[in-house]
Amino acid sequence: MGLADLHIHTIYSYDGTCSVPAVLKHVKTQTLLDVIAITDHDSIRGALEALDRASAYHLEVIPGCEVSTRDGHVLALFIEKPIPPHLSLKETVLRVGEQGGICIAAHPTAPGTSSLDFKTIQEALQDPDVRRILVGVEAFNGGLVYTRQNPMVEKQAQSLPLAMVGNSDAHILRMIGQGATHFPGNTAQELRHALETRSTAVFKGNGLSGLNVMRDYLPHFFLRKIGWVTHNPHPQAPLRFERLSRVMTSQ
Repeated sequence: MGLADLHIHTIYSYDGTCSVPAVLKHVKTQTLLDVIAITDHDSIRGALEALDRASAYHLEVIPGCEVSTRDGHVLALFIEKPIPPHLSLKETVLRVGEQGGICIAAHPTAPGTSSLDFKTIQEALQDPDVRRILVGVEAFNGGLVYTRQNPMVEKQAQSLPLAMVGNSDAHILRMIGQGATHFPGNTAQELRHALETRSTAVFKGNGLSGLNVMRDYLPHFFLRKIGWVTHNPHPQAPLRFERLSRVMTSQ
């Protein structure tokens, strides 16, 4: 069985703390993930950079984006062009389908975030075109703010005709893989087939405590706000803090 994390943020998200090379190096050296997706907020720049760099790290990368629809966030996967934000869920899903992509409902019903509710998801799935493209639901999200919500979401997600997905929603390196998806195979295309045939299973991570996560996240988030991020300039280089402006101009 393969393992995939399909919800990872980089410096192309306003709240991301890691460059694309830093994410790729961490995944390769510190996790057992076979496939990842870079899904920055309303941007595919990080995803395309990761796709371009993937071979140097011997990783399978799916280009994606966390799209802000009017109804809540949705993960768009296997896309290579931007999807406009603030459309309806249905219109967003159909635009992803025009690129040959697929969608996963991100952190449904999560409080304090822009999240889809289950009624909206169910209504959208009445459209056969949407049903062909919206193939999964994030039944487990490794983000700290979703800890209490996950059991209820997983229970409700079982009533939907969608693949059950676990993701980390990582904004720091340490969280990558703390929520992932088991699937038959180990490639991006095998993962896609598993999502489309609803043959996935949720992996709930290694149970990092909220206190440990906050101790790690807050310093990195503060450093991001003053212009420093985690980076490595090439696959053999160690991870280090680098000026965000320098990292962005070097891409």
